[in-house]
Amino acid sequence: MNDKQIYAAIEAADHEVRLVIGEFYNTRFNIIKVERVPCSGLSYNGISDEQALIQAIKQATLSAKKMVGASVKQVILSIPSYKLKRISLKSTVDIEGIDGTVTIQDVRNAIKKAETVNVGNDSALIQTVCVKYTVNGMTTRRIPLGEKCSQLIVDIDLICTDRKFAYDMVTCIEKADLKVMDIFADVYAVGKEAALFEQSVERQVIILKVEREATTLGLLYKGRLAASTVLPMGLGNIANAVVEKYGISMKNAVELIKYSARLDQTVCSTNIIHIWNDNGENRTINEQELVDCIRPNVETWLNAITETCTGILQAGETTVIITGEGGETEGLDKLLSKRLNVEVRDYIPETLGARNAALTACLGLFYAYQDRLPIIGQTENSLDLDAFIKNVSYRDKKAENTKEDTLTNKLKGLFLDGKK
Repeated sequence: MNDKQIYAAIEAADHEVRLVIGEFYNTRFNIIKVERVPCSGLSYNGISDEQALIQAIKQATLSAKKMVGASVKQVILSIPSYKLKRISLKSTVDIEGIDGTVTIQDVRNAIKKAETVNVGNDSALIQTVCVKYTVNGMTTRRIPLGEKCSQLIVDIDLICTDRKFAYDMVTCIEKADLKVMDIFADVYAVGKEAALFEQSVERQVIILKVEREATTLGLLYKGRLAASTVLPMGLGNIANAVVEKYGISMKNAVELIKYSARLDQTVCSTNIIHIWNDNGENRTINEQELVDCIRPNVETWLNAITETCTGILQAGETTVIITGEGGETEGLDKLLSKRLNVEVRDYIPETLGARNAALTACLGLFYAYQDRLPIIGQTENSLDLDAFIKNVSYRDKKAENTKEDTLTNKLKGLFLDGKK
């Protein structure tokens, strides 16, 4: 149990709060608990209802506590990539050690030096990313610990976001009785989960994180987050047509689009996919009616993405990844691929217990934080570990006793039946 690293990752999307508790154990990552709580207190560019957001965060952590038997104390936080900007620089430091070899303290000194740069009054530095290291004229992406040299050069990206938005997000977390372990932009976390930074060394990768109100576009290039922008147009905008025409709730409309529609098909099934009661009258909708209803809005979304991506595609070979809630939508990738004439694919995590595209950023937070541990040197758990171990041990013992009793009863039953 002492080798376990248990973390909690939280993302406040524009329509729900997502909490994932997971553990790293023996080089494996396992999901312990996933909570998703509806919340209308957050938009892509700010907090509209602080109390609603705080309450949703508290509800998610309390629900998790009931299952795991331990309180969530601190979390890794994902925030929307609104007004995200990157400041790239080289930080050069002299090697301090007597033996003239690179230590982790030298890397920390380079980071500390880089963080003195003025990022602007409207921006907040949320992450310092070490992209590559240079010693004796040789460049590597791994920390060159133990290498003999007189100077260490570190290529660093300062990831900054809107100051007020970041401050408000952290304030809500703290008012929900939690501490923030670290902060990452959502598209950066997506890149970590889907191993897109490695893929972007040879070619450009465009991340499309599609949520209800907005689509966040992140550009990865040469192994780093190059740029990001937010388009105020998401899955909810597409679903609005169904809500207005049929009076279906937004939640049901989005679910129908994600799991009951093939958006790339011109001719679809006429089988009924949804039945509901409207003022005492039973109403129905089939797949063909659904696709025909939302087609104009899908075209509007495709046009917006095409216009935004056109300049990027001219710079070189590109792959586009669709994730977020929109990554569950069948056919959207094929439609966009035809428009852009590049490879477009959905990304859905394969981690058991979290196989949903909406959880991609949350899962990426674990790997982003894990990558920083050698530098920050912290291994604090998110949970009350003693309470968690006690709860798990009690359950295991109870399960063993139940198994023994059941087996004993079966044997007794067979013995008695034989006597009869």
